[in-house]
Amino acid sequence: MEWEAPEEVTQPYPVVLVHGGGGQGLDYLGTPDGRPGWAGFLVEAGFEVYVVDRPGHGRSPYDPEVLGPMAPSMPVEAMLEIFAPAAAAAGHTQWPGGRAADDPFVRALHASFGPMPADWAAMHTLEQARMAELLDQVGPAIVFCHSAGGPAGYLTADARPGLVKALVAIETIGPPFLSRGPGARLDWGLASAPLTFDPPVADAAELRLVTTPQDSGPPMTLQEEPARTLVNLARVPVAVVTAEQSPFMRFDGHLMAFLEQAGCDADLVRLGDHGAHGNGHGVMFERNNREALTVILEWLSKRLG
Repeated sequence: MEWEAPEEVTQPYPVVLVHGGGGQGLDYLGTPDGRPGWAGFLVEAGFEVYVVDRPGHGRSPYDPEVLGPMAPSMPVEAMLEIFAPAAAAAGHTQWPGGRAADDPFVRALHASFGPMPADWAAMHTLEQARMAELLDQVGPAIVFCHSAGGPAGYLTADARPGLVKALVAIETIGPPFLSRGPGARLDWGLASAPLTFDPPVADAAELRLVTTPQDSGPPMTLQEEPARTLVNLARVPVAVVTAEQSPFMRFDGHLMAFLEQAGCDADLVRLGDHGAHGNGHGVMFERNNREALTVILEWLSKRLG
């Protein structure tokens, strides 16, 4: 975890930045082509900032003796399909690089990627414990989470709802109840580790689900009515942030429907609706990264005063 604060802290709560997938805290410290990152912008705005390296990533190196078997690292072609899909090239105007594996920006970004644990349930359980420990030390905070770091954010809010003043869920992995085969599943809707439902459930298999085909995008899976509520997460204001040219736009409505059904206080913040156009999945290191962050700060200002 890296910490930085301005000479004079003017914001009431610090921000904890949780990176995505095979990335690392570096994603917030700067961009692969050397421009300033969100951490510095937040410090300039008066926030105390904590930049996390999730266990097994970045400066928290992967030790299989502790974390178990690794999943395969993401090939550069798969990374491009998420961060810079060729099909979105015409509208994805904020991507700073090319779209080939040998492009310098692509190579720099991919070089920062590493493997994730193969067992998502163990990974998410550990991330929840570490994040809860961090908040126990630093006190109430705003939590940002991105992509496959989304479960860490939701689970932190579930474990410490009194300490998470707001959760900014940026392009978080989904759709709800995603299944990618053994080990790589979101059995609890938003995570592979247990969330606190009411009425309680001891096993995710107790959640009764209904899957509905969609005209476009993946099928939507929600709870069967009457739905159980997420009693802890419901205490935390959530921004579901998606980018105009991202493939994650295909299921942000699914995530909103799941959160609303579970009684959560969530707002859908589509960057394009707030003037930040042309972004893809990696909004924190695209050309207009400051502009995209401004949209989020405006939401925080409205929700937290």
